[in-house]
Amino acid sequence: MDFPPPKDYSHLIFETKEDNTKWFHERGPLWQGQAFSLQIKEVLYHQKSLFQDVIVFDSVHHGKVLVLDGVIQCTERDEFSYQEMMAHIPLYAHPDPKKVLVIGGGDGGVLREIARHPGVEEIVICELDKDVIDVSKKYLPFMAKGFDDPRVTVNIMDGAKFMEENQSSFDVIITDSSDPVGPACVLFETPFYKAMHGSLREGGIICTQGECVWLHVDLIQPLVKAIIPLFTTVEYAYCTIPSYPSGQIGFIIASKGGKGCKVPTRTPEASVQKELRYYTPDIHQASFVLPAFAERAIFGCER
Repeated sequence: MDFPPPKDYSHLIFETKEDNTKWFHERGPLWQGQAFSLQIKEVLYHQKSLFQDVIVFDSVHHGKVLVLDGVIQCTERDEFSYQEMMAHIPLYAHPDPKKVLVIGGGDGGVLREIARHPGVEEIVICELDKDVIDVSKKYLPFMAKGFDDPRVTVNIMDGAKFMEENQSSFDVIITDSSDPVGPACVLFETPFYKAMHGSLREGGIICTQGECVWLHVDLIQPLVKAIIPLFTTVEYAYCTIPSYPSGQIGFIIASKGGKGCKVPTRTPEASVQKELRYYTPDIHQASFVLPAFAERAIFGCER
């Protein structure tokens, strides 16, 4: 697949005239009419990869921040909520996951969380943009340490192609993608979900980045409706995360066989739970309880 040359997002970094402070000002087509700003201590990296504009800066109150094509991907202050829920909801919903595939996730945060599961024997990641991995290893070691686990195998390639070549191979597939703009667009389309279904073993679970119910039900609802015929169960969960648009992000979670993922089949060992800062078995179940408007909009339920 050919991608257009990446755009430059330097205009989102500006200095105020009042007090000469420098800011990153996030604006995007998927949350029109609102913006989010973080004060910059120092810009650590700003280059274009083959696919996208990559910025890393040290912020005044949120630690290190990774930005792809003008959109905040993670901040050191709150990344754990997304990474933990993205990984642990499907992994603890599965009774015995042995082989896990990550699509995207080049910052290493999801790998870090998967590595907390001693029963997992193989962790495979497919990341299209090698620069994201390299930059994360240099500037975001608190996340990129996920690559250090000896069970991890890295493939720099298109995830859909990899799944086509590896049918019925994985117990859990996690798609940690950016928003459906640019290279990530295909990850929000039905053919990609068909590829995930084909690459899952029977009883397997997928978890994908599911946007925000406050902003994107018009994207979430048709996608959920389109994949319901593919999977045995399709569910939606969410977590709170202050640095994402509207302070919330969701997860589309679907199974190939099984009874759904709302109740964990396993729970973290006490030593693991002490290290986790967001995920608990209780919040696992609570994350599937949607506000009435979101339940109606996504699943057509009358409440």
